[in-house]
Amino acid sequence: EGGPGEPSCRSQRLMLQAGLLHPASPGCYYYMPPTVRALEKLVRVVDEEMQAVGGQKLNMPSLSPAELWRASGRWDGMGPELFRLADRHGKGYCLGPTHEEAATALVAAQSNLSYKQLPLRLYQVTRKFRDEPKPRFGLLRSREFYMKDMYSFDASKEAARQTYDLVCDAYRSLFHRLGLPFVRVRAATGNIGGTVSHEFQLPADVGEDRLAVCPGGHFAANVETLDGEQTSCPTCGEKLTQTRGIEVGHTFYLGTKYSSVSNAVFYSPENKPQLAEMGCYGLGITRILAASIEVLSTEDSIRWPSLIAPYQLCFIPPKRGSKEEEEGAALMERVYDDLTDALPHLAGDSVLDDRTQLTIGRRLKDARKLGYPYVVVAGKRVCEDRPVFEVWNQSTGEVLFLTREGVFELLSKAQVP
Repeated sequence: EGGPGEPSCRSQRLMLQAGLLHPASPGCYYYMPPTVRALEKLVRVVDEEMQAVGGQKLNMPSLSPAELWRASGRWDGMGPELFRLADRHGKGYCLGPTHEEAATALVAAQSNLSYKQLPLRLYQVTRKFRDEPKPRFGLLRSREFYMKDMYSFDASKEAARQTYDLVCDAYRSLFHRLGLPFVRVRAATGNIGGTVSHEFQLPADVGEDRLAVCPGGHFAANVETLDGEQTSCPTCGEKLTQTRGIEVGHTFYLGTKYSSVSNAVFYSPENKPQLAEMGCYGLGITRILAASIEVLSTEDSIRWPSLIAPYQLCFIPPKRGSKEEEEGAALMERVYDDLTDALPHLAGDSVLDDRTQLTIGRRLKDARKLGYPYVVVAGKRVCEDRPVFEVWNQSTGEVLFLTREGVFELLSKAQVP
């Protein structure tokens, strides 16, 4: 853990050293501009996946009335993790850690909702709050964080389970696109409730959850859901291996737990009111940022999923006063300017490190620290008859020597959401 205020895991240490975060108070951080760029890119990818399964984006208030939470039983059930407050009139509220009550109240307020209008799949990406007793590991366990939460309303159990499977597939697609080594595990329903629950976990030593995984991929569960004597896979009989994981997503089939409390009903083909069958689905947006760095990075270099890196590439011109400066600096600026025309998808996604009073080595070290997927260096070979650039691929550690045309061909494969 280290002493008070000291970084306690790789992602926290790297993000603080690179100036991506600045601590404000325990469990709360300033997100610096590059971090916000990564956050916004991640949200764009999440939006694509949620809208591909019929998700409609909305915003719900962070302040949630106490009576909604008392009605569901979670005002007391959440315990001290719930931030509670009262307005000047003494009316109670909480800062929402999740929005099951609010989403259900919204749907309940829609009069004459027809079965023809279902399924409803409503989601938001907003700040959430949890009064963690011991915030730690930077963005992995904080008091204020960004989360994507979706709430689904279906006309039958069968339809609700179809929605559940559909959203789980969207989560799989998301993590595959990010290139993250995830595992979906059976999980407890906890204070949110419901009858079926799965977590999406990134295996990592710093993870707070213990997972039991079949080596053949037939079974995976959070250890807290297992019978104490279960040590082998129920499908193939192989011995389960244990690992630790960081929870980055969670899905719940809720049934009518919340719709029955708020009377969230729709009208059937026979024009009779029926309770909506619900599901809820969370993604820890800021936790995914930190967990990605945790599992992909080296001890001294950030490696982002290339899709959400704050910037795709960094150009490093020669040091001022070096023998390469005269030809190399002008050539590098031309390449940088031509990039927008040749590769418009990278416009605004590249950085020219013009701190030419610093050595190339120092700037290259800073570039590795920030995690640009590609770094293009105007080194000694830029003065050759056919100038050659050094291109560092941060995700593989590979160094390529390429002409201007080769650089453009390589960068044409860079992905930007």
